[in-house]
Amino acid sequence: MEGSDTKPFILGLTGSIGMGKSTTAKLFAEMGVPVYDADAMVHRLYEGEAVTAIEQAFPDTASGGRVDRQKLSAYVINDAAAMKRLESIVHPMLRAHEAAFLSDATCDGAKVVVLDIPLLFETGREGRADAIVVVTTTPEIQRKRILSRPNMTPEKLKAVMARQLPDTEKRRRADFIVDTSNGLDDVRQQIRAILKKIDTMPRGRA
Repeated sequence: MEGSDTKPFILGLTGSIGMGKSTTAKLFAEMGVPVYDADAMVHRLYEGEAVTAIEQAFPDTASGGRVDRQKLSAYVINDAAAMKRLESIVHPMLRAHEAAFLSDATCDGAKVVVLDIPLLFETGREGRADAIVVVTTTPEIQRKRILSRPNMTPEKLKAVMARQLPDTEKRRRADFIVDTSNGLDDVRQQIRAILKKIDTMPRGRA
């Protein structure tokens, strides 16, 4: 099949921890939309490309050819300078893989793609997208989801939340909001409405 020169419409997908962003991304993929999963790529980098550089910057955080996420988290969880050091290693790699994903999607003739990036606003990446989808739910549901995760504690939750823009601010900046409070079928309906709407939207953000 011949490639396409028409770039796909880029949806930036984001949302605070526990909002249901990963599930929403999977439902976009279920509908045939190519999804770039930044978190999944970080996992891949921690098992290959980024291991040597991270071990040099954060000694004793890697073994058996992969980064121990728990040990690395202990280094950076409450240390802004250490977190920036880690980001300086990982973010350029992520952007290279993101560019390759977009190139492949263009060649494949995709009309729409999703960039699933948890810290989209916090890292200044919103300009990469033609429109932004923010995933949200109630504070009660969010907290219940987060604290049910393995190895999650109220202290860790507080540290993670401190790195993220408040949900109210993310929703203010969104072109679309997906509320995950009412089950998967409801989310699917919201996604279908978004995909229909973007057919009439211009490319690029003001």
